[in-house]
Parts: sequence; C-alpha cells; structure tokens
Amino acid sequence: MSEPDPTAPTDQSARAIAAAEALGLEFAVTRHGPVGSLEEAAAARGIEPRQIVKTMVVRVAEGDHRFVLVPGDREISWPLLRALLGVNRISMPSADAAREVTGYVRGTITPLGSLTPLPVIADSRVTGTVSIGGGAYGVALTVDGDALVNALAATVADVTTPGGPPPGSR
Repeated sequence: MSEPDPTAPTDQSARAIAAAEALGLEFAVTRHGPVGSLEEAAAARGIEPRQIVKTMVVRVAEGDHRFVLVPGDREISWPLLRALLGVNRISMPSADAAREVTGYVRGTITPLGSLTPLPVIADSRVTGTVSIGGGAYGVALTVDGDALVNALAATVADVTTPGGPPPGSR
C-alpha cells in the first residue's frame, strides 16, 4: 500500500493543522466557502482585513526561497525586502514552483506544514489576533500573531507598504 500524497488537496489542511499543533500553537480552525476578496474572507472569518496574514513565497536565488508574512491590508515593499536580505533582485516564483517548494497551491500557501522548511520573514505588523491560511481553500487558523512569529522563528521587520486604496477613498 502506498503512502498518501502530502500535496493532495484532501491532506493539505490536515498537514497545516498538524504543523500548528506540533509547534505548540493555540489556534481555532475556521472553515468557510469560496470568497472573492480579502474583505469577504475577513467577514467569513469574523475579523478585520488587516488581521488576515497572507503568506507570500519569494525567490531570492535559484533554490533559495523565503516565506513573507504580510498583513491583509498591506503589500510587500520590494525595496525594503531587498534591503533586509541584502540582495538586488527578488522575484515571485511561478505557481508551479511555489507548489513544488511548499506542497500548497497558490491561494492556500502557509508556512505551516510546508514540504520544504523555509526561513520566514514577518512584517512587524503581524501582531495580536491574526488569521493565517490553513493549507486549503476556505480553511484558516486564527492564532496570536506574536506566538505564530515566535513559533516560526521569523525575522521581524518592516517589509510592507499600505496596499490598495486607503479606507474611504472610493
């Protein structure tokens, strides 16, 4: 009998949840249907958009990737991230390359249970109650941001800028 495929969609959230447990994190699992925006995801999870933590995979060099944890209302500041890492160029890997490294499809990527352990960079605003992806569409883990950052041994730095239009500017 063969081993189950750890990248199979049915196993993805179980892998992320098991990793959170192994790290000793206290968390609540939220499961919701499809969402079309960050605001819809926040509403489905009962939190503010800024409390959602997006996990981005960046490619520093061939075979050298990092996770970057970004608050929902912000985006990566490429100049700040390059300065932090001391490099001149960073890129986003293709969806296939990100899946090969993490075992998760884009939109479900989380540092929890990644097939390849990667260094984590957390924006300094990942604090308080946050919701991070649970490895599958519509699955999230609500955790204490400081506990998450500590459990992942993340480098904490200011690596983001405000994202999207400012509130009330529509």
